[in-house]
Amino acid sequence: MQEARINTHAGAAARTLFDKIWADHVVAELGGGTSLIAIDRVILHERTGAIALRELAQAGRPIADPARAFCTMDHIVETLPGRADATRVPGGEALIKETRERAKAAGIRLFDINAPEQGIVHVISPELGIVLPGVTLVCPDSHTCTQGAFGAFAWGIGTTEAEHALATGTLRVRKPKTMRVTFEGKLGPGVSAKDLSLTLISTYGSAGGNGYVVEFAGSAVSELDVEGRLTLCNMATEFSAVTGLIAPDEKIFDYLKGRRFAPQGELWERALSYWRTLQSDPDAVFDRELTLQRDEFVPMITWGTSPQHAVPVTGRVPSFEESGATREAYERALKYMGIEPGTPMSSLKINGAFIGSCTNSRISDLRRAAAVLRGRRVAPGVRAICVPGSQSVKRQAEAEGLDRIFREAGFEWRESGCSMCFFAGGESFGFQERVVSSTNRNFESRQGPQTRTHIASPETVAASAVAGHIADVRTMLG
Repeated sequence: MQEARINTHAGAAARTLFDKIWADHVVAELGGGTSLIAIDRVILHERTGAIALRELAQAGRPIADPARAFCTMDHIVETLPGRADATRVPGGEALIKETRERAKAAGIRLFDINAPEQGIVHVISPELGIVLPGVTLVCPDSHTCTQGAFGAFAWGIGTTEAEHALATGTLRVRKPKTMRVTFEGKLGPGVSAKDLSLTLISTYGSAGGNGYVVEFAGSAVSELDVEGRLTLCNMATEFSAVTGLIAPDEKIFDYLKGRRFAPQGELWERALSYWRTLQSDPDAVFDRELTLQRDEFVPMITWGTSPQHAVPVTGRVPSFEESGATREAYERALKYMGIEPGTPMSSLKINGAFIGSCTNSRISDLRRAAAVLRGRRVAPGVRAICVPGSQSVKRQAEAEGLDRIFREAGFEWRESGCSMCFFAGGESFGFQERVVSSTNRNFESRQGPQTRTHIASPETVAASAVAGHIADVRTMLG
């Protein structure tokens, strides 16, 4: 899996980062703006992977290059200790067993339940160096855009497309438009990448990125660490973007060096030479440009049933005129969430708190939440759960004593997996319970039948769990 591309960008006309990656992967032009694109990586998970591998096997089509395909158990696995093959999702055990058998038969790498590398697909791929700058990477999961934080073209596909990518190493893709979103300003205390995402989506709407590959840039983005960039790109799909990406820099290169599937030795030096060309040229033209400039970005939280329904945590439920929603969507959201216009967000009492998901379950997320929880207790009546994004994150957190801080505060400490990021008939929060969550979606019944979800950063979730209501984490910082 050690690869290094040759720099093909010297002397070319001004291009965006995405244009460069696209040009390096075009196999054939098919007309009408559609191209046949080479696919460098295919990642599967057990909720859809079994289906793709089964269809290929039944059709007698081998995988073109098994070394470029990976599979993990994450979506429907149980996260309680001692889980084995347990799952609460109807039919889930059969999917887990079939995925295991078919992955082994196909000769692709499987990160099985309780394997040292197991975890959420978009968490373990960066940890292992599967995603690299300049690669194309696909997975049957809408949050594959997360991995664009490494300067990769990473996007979610359907199961049939996954079969095609596995069998041929290519996909037919219509070239999307390009957008640059520039964040300029300081990240104030208690503010992280999740707040940048919610600021963007609440400002321009959940369809604002529809049809675009979005490149994130600006001083606020440059200051983010690698894991913060993963969070920002993760939420690109909530902006309806094809994907999000960030030009790779020394932070990315330092992060990748020595990772299991990253280039080694001479190949590393060749790869670095190529990766350093993966920047949008200074005079590159984007199809659309957006700039969010703030003296200081602030903690955000959602009030309704779409990520665009977000306000500062110190704000109120907006009026219809302030909401940016259609009348029907606005009234439906108010009714579902059991709230009224003008209600202070801080007055909403909560029943649950969840820290996890491919958005916010990495070690830096857990450190920030633990810093809030240290020496404090979850409020009575609040069920609080923390699910690390991978076994690696869990081990590191336990080595640092973070698990002890979570447990002493009253959080459940779990095994890695997607857990209650989404409800698929398994474990959930209760009927009409109000939950503050570090996940990416607050759709109706996303975390349980009629569960009312408010999405926010891990530190806001921790602060709210302690307060027993939606809270401003800045009041709990030193």
